[in-house]
Amino acid sequence: MIVGIGVDLVDVPRFEEQLARTPRLLPRLFAPAERVLKPRSLAARYAAKEALIKALGGSDGVYWTDIEVASEPSGRPVFALSGETADTIAARGITVLHLSMSHDAGLATAYVIAEAGTPTPPGDTA
Repeated sequence: MIVGIGVDLVDVPRFEEQLARTPRLLPRLFAPAERVLKPRSLAARYAAKEALIKALGGSDGVYWTDIEVASEPSGRPVFALSGETADTIAARGITVLHLSMSHDAGLATAYVIAEAGTPTPPGDTA
């Protein structure tokens, strides 16, 4: 069952200017493995984290550096959650997070769907 949907859009040049103006944002917003990425990829990850918070209905118990956007071998983006954020999401009964991200023409976007419960296999009417 879908319990939340979140979407976010980031202006990449503006985001890059903000990071240059305030260098301490990088360690406050991103996990160590993310910090080496190009600004457009960071902007997409920022959008993903914002979209996740929106899908959860708020930021209580959610910490930026506990949310890492990683990739499966296929290249599909996934959340790698840790710490209190992972505990908070589990406590809310969320079992699956779907993530889609993109960046083009100076914009980065992300879309998140949060599901709770056990997903029903396709074709199963139970």
